Amino acid sequence: MGKHSRPDPRHEPELPDEVDPADEALLYPYIRRRRPPLGGRRVHHPINGGAGHVRPDEARLLLEWDGFAYQPGGVAVSLADAHQWASEGV
Repeated sequence: MGKHSRPDPRHEPELPDEVDPADEALLYPYIRRRRPPLGGRRVHHPINGGAGHVRPDEARLLLEWDGFAYQPGGVAVSLADAHQWASEGV
């Protein structure tokens, strides 16, 4: 398997209860495209660029997955605040 394969079924999204199991195979490609990248639903990046662990007191851009792309979710004043925000979305 490739480097970015996801064989683990825990990464598969939950289907709503009203979806017929026979239709699940038809919806799988759509559901798979809607999954967030490996980073997760909420991620953060330093505003000035660079590695995420460098300069933990700098502001971070918060990004949230909306099902199609990451959208700005705000700004955290430090790395600790950004980690706390990202863990709330899990």
